[in-house]
Amino acid sequence: MIVTTTQDIPSREITEILGLARGNSVRARHAGRDIMAGLRNLVGGEISEYAKLQAETREMATRRMIEFADSMGADAVVSVRYTTSMIASGASEILAYGTAVKLS
Repeated sequence: MIVTTTQDIPSREITEILGLARGNSVRARHAGRDIMAGLRNLVGGEISEYAKLQAETREMATRRMIEFADSMGADAVVSVRYTTSMIASGASEILAYGTAVKLS
């Protein structure tokens, strides 16, 4: 499965637009990570515990988007974008979405 942020794929022609492909993941903070993050917040610098959590969540959302596109019969997902939102205190959602297409 080709996944790209561009609207087209060099040397390939989009023959059919299948529709929106999306995948999301909602994750909550972990108490152990909160303790370490709180300590880092006092001294400054990157909060690697949260960066890792967001990266894992983004990968899960991407995987789910690809699975959704695959179930539609897509060869690729173009114009991929990510968005995030807070669901509740300590929990956020990452949504991955793009256009599922067939290629020649």
